[in-house]
Amino acid sequence: MTSTISSTSVSPTARQVWNRGRGLVIALVILLMAGIAMAALRSGDQHGRLDPRSADAHGSRAAAELLKNSGVSVDVVTTLDEATAATGPDTTLLVTNPDLLTHHQQRSLHDATAPSGGRTVLLGAGPPSVDILAPGVRTDTPAPVSARAPRCSLTAADRAGTVDLGGERYDTDAPGADSCYPSDGVPTLLKVAATDAAPDTDAGDTVLLGSPALLYNERLDKQGNASLALQLLGSRPHLVWYLPSLGDASASDSGDSGFLDLIPSGWLWGTFQLFLAAVLAALWRARRLGPLVAERLPVAIRASESTEGRARLYRNANARDHAGAVLRSATRDRLALLLGVPPAGAHSPETLVPAVSARLQDTPQDLRTLLFGPAPADDTALIRLADQLDALEREVRTS
Repeated sequence: MTSTISSTSVSPTARQVWNRGRGLVIALVILLMAGIAMAALRSGDQHGRLDPRSADAHGSRAAAELLKNSGVSVDVVTTLDEATAATGPDTTLLVTNPDLLTHHQQRSLHDATAPSGGRTVLLGAGPPSVDILAPGVRTDTPAPVSARAPRCSLTAADRAGTVDLGGERYDTDAPGADSCYPSDGVPTLLKVAATDAAPDTDAGDTVLLGSPALLYNERLDKQGNASLALQLLGSRPHLVWYLPSLGDASASDSGDSGFLDLIPSGWLWGTFQLFLAAVLAALWRARRLGPLVAERLPVAIRASESTEGRARLYRNANARDHAGAVLRSATRDRLALLLGVPPAGAHSPETLVPAVSARLQDTPQDLRTLLFGPAPADDTALIRLADQLDALEREVRTS
């Protein structure tokens, strides 16, 4: 037993670990290189969702090209400073993801657009942004995107007819607002007039679209989507296409937003659900269906291999206390059998220690500690304990 623990219970070498895992490492490297190559080859025409430079299904190059052919200049911006600097009475500002903006950015954007006299189009603006970017507008539960009739007097909607709309739904008490494409009576397109326009400029307006679906390349040629897009985005000679970015320096200028403030509430709720699912899965996997049942092994295993495997497990877990207890318990069982001590007394110091002392001529002074003492403090003490127990058993057998 002693030689097994000291010489055979060793950890795998670095070469063994490499030989076992090199196949997986090589496969991961190949997969990573293939992914980089594919990304490099396909990066030319793919920019992202609602990007006017993207020809993907969810890009918006088709809408941008139609606007350019109609004489509207289209500029793409990714920072708040560029977007606010371009506002004016002859400009339409399209904000593709208003909810991505921080409260500081939303306030700055509203302060710049409200008195400009231009048009601001908000795509899919939800509760995180509507209160600031469109004061007086309320949101309702989202509706699925489907073909909807205008059912309003807005000229652009009347000309376009049926379009693919849905998503966020809006309501307002502002006078003169145009509410179109309703879902269960609540509109998915809302146009409200600006109330803070400068005295020397025409009053601008804000258009809220519950969903950006009609601007996607894959949907632009369906229903009256192209007509409505051209009329809403082409009412001014200049269109600024604002793609909010997390890398915008203005997102951190407020100084009052922490890391958690930048994470949408849906992600936090989703993380909590994943954590709860992990806990339930752990409880399910850890449940016991009853007592363990011993099974016959399909092959015969040598005692030395079994001993070595158990020693490895003890060593990996630093279970010196358990290993020492197992050694002592097995030695007491064998000593009791040799001395004729009943099995019930094999683990009783008052019964076993006197029987061992009576059998030996020279009784070790620490016999009680040897058989019933504390756990070994380190590996050296564990090996010494195994040697001492082995010597004691041999002495009892030969006496």
